[in-house]
Amino acid sequence: MRSRLKPRSTRAAPGRIVLVVGASSGIGLATALAFAARADHLVLVSRSTEALSAAETACRRAGAATVDAVSEDIGDPAAAGRLVARILDRHGRIDVVVHTATVMGYGSVEEMPGDVFTTVVDTAVHGTLHLARAVLPVMRRRHAGTFIGVNSLLGSVTVPRMGAYAVAKWGQRAVLRTLQQETRDAPGVSVCIVSPGSINTPIYYQAANYTGHAVRPPWPVLAPERVAAAITRLADRPRRHVSVPIGPGNPLVITGFRLLPRLYDRLVGPLLKLAVLTRARRRPTPGTVHHPAPANERVHGHWPAPPGEPVELPD
Repeated sequence: MRSRLKPRSTRAAPGRIVLVVGASSGIGLATALAFAARADHLVLVSRSTEALSAAETACRRAGAATVDAVSEDIGDPAAAGRLVARILDRHGRIDVVVHTATVMGYGSVEEMPGDVFTTVVDTAVHGTLHLARAVLPVMRRRHAGTFIGVNSLLGSVTVPRMGAYAVAKWGQRAVLRTLQQETRDAPGVSVCIVSPGSINTPIYYQAANYTGHAVRPPWPVLAPERVAAAITRLADRPRRHVSVPIGPGNPLVITGFRLLPRLYDRLVGPLLKLAVLTRARRRPTPGTVHHPAPANERVHGHWPAPPGEPVELPD
């Protein structure tokens, strides 16, 4: 599903200043490498200092013009302001911002500890809010810039035992849609939403988990490079919304959720057990919700995981 924003050139501007938040793993790292291959100037942000150092090295090898790695937690209200000040001091402008930082949690609303639920939501909603409030005024002054928020299929539907993530992504999507409305008076400034489906990243195995079972990404599982390619295309030619994969899959699920709610609710629980929950037992864990696990951060996850062998999560 695609919808156009303000017309822009399809040619990539050389040497753009690109800020990637959540750049040490998964979609964020894949995106950073994609921009690096275009010889852009990168500012990589993550709360995981060790993994961020590896990401910086990888981006330099991939061809980035310059790489500045900054360890910050975007959930900190002051972090975005520090980032913007640092970028303006070094580069004088910000051309593209990609917000991919997120944490995931599995467990019913009743089972999941309140602090875990709240942090999952805050990372997506308040992280997006803090970043947008710091970045968009800079773009307005230049009459140029693209802000890309990585949302999710779960920003449009709900799934049992994934309530925290759904609330996070619904809230984030509301922030991004409101920003699209509020920047209509800002020529040259674009706010874009990317909604991936199931992507092979480490997030599933590092998630908070209170289901009693190890989890896996549901089929069909796509490579994070697919999302990164969609993001780089948006930087060249902004659109309001892009779904990954492009095609009927995500829209069909959303249509069922909206138009056939009773049938959807009857099927979604059994499908979750079949497609997401494995037979392997898993003790309750907050995963990486409160603290990162640098050793497990990489572009790709472990899908398909060996049968009966859950990937270990941090305690």
